[in-house]
Amino acid sequence: MQNQRIIGIILALVGASLWGLNGTVSQYLFQQQHVDVNWFVTTRLLCSGVLLLLIEALRKKPIFHIWRSKHFIFQLLLFSIIGMLGVQYSYMASIADGNAAVATLLQYTAPIFIILYLIFTRQQRFMPIDIVLIFATLIGTWLLLTGGSFAGLSVPRSAVIWGIISAITLAFYTLYAKTLLANFSSLLIIGWGMLIAGICMQWIHPIWATGDIHFSFETNIALFFTIFFGTAIAFWFFFQSVGYLSAKESTLLGTVEPLAALVSSILWLSLPFSLLQAVGAMLILVIVAIISLMPK
Repeated sequence: MQNQRIIGIILALVGASLWGLNGTVSQYLFQQQHVDVNWFVTTRLLCSGVLLLLIEALRKKPIFHIWRSKHFIFQLLLFSIIGMLGVQYSYMASIADGNAAVATLLQYTAPIFIILYLIFTRQQRFMPIDIVLIFATLIGTWLLLTGGSFAGLSVPRSAVIWGIISAITLAFYTLYAKTLLANFSSLLIIGWGMLIAGICMQWIHPIWATGDIHFSFETNIALFFTIFFGTAIAFWFFFQSVGYLSAKESTLLGTVEPLAALVSSILWLSLPFSLLQAVGAMLILVIVAIISLMPK
């Protein structure tokens, strides 16, 4: 039992770290290799979706039985288009306009939007702790984005807007997937979600329309990492960890993602990051940890 717990912790930490590094490598592709964000999202979704479904098939899991029910088909399409495509595109757009560290931390404010939704739909009673959590998150976000200065933002306004959209769509992604995950495996839902979202992106930017992208050795290595390790393997490892750990433990270990994005951005891309921004980042992560530990 102890060995299984150690395996679960390793899987969760590696998966979350790969997610964080994926954001930094994506920023490198957008800002230094000049890869178009629309082409990147299309390619990443299509390739990662196929890889995840292939992993399920190799594990001898049925991958087409979800298409037998009209009810589940509608839910899967809505999850894929609004949830998967919404969160993946907005997150990448936030990185392209700003940086991976800020984009990831903004996305991590999603639990606050989940709390607000549950309160407004009367699925959860409004409690004093909710005010504290929401206010603390706003303070943390303000410090992260401004470094404590009223003069301006540390990233362009478009990056902030895309980051907030990614948090809202992640909240939808999390809440709406509940019924699907109760009937099908997480990798199956994510695999089909990515593949469907990628097919939808084909209408916006086809995978074959590479434009002026120069596929150098560095570009190809970075693309391979983001698609194979940063997406397919990261999702597989992290959701495999849930089989060995509780959902709370996996969620808490998942907070390694923004830390990995932040540290790798500072060390590799020389991201300027002030002390007050670090305080804001830690405040957001502490709020996520508190919400994960709450009974409901």
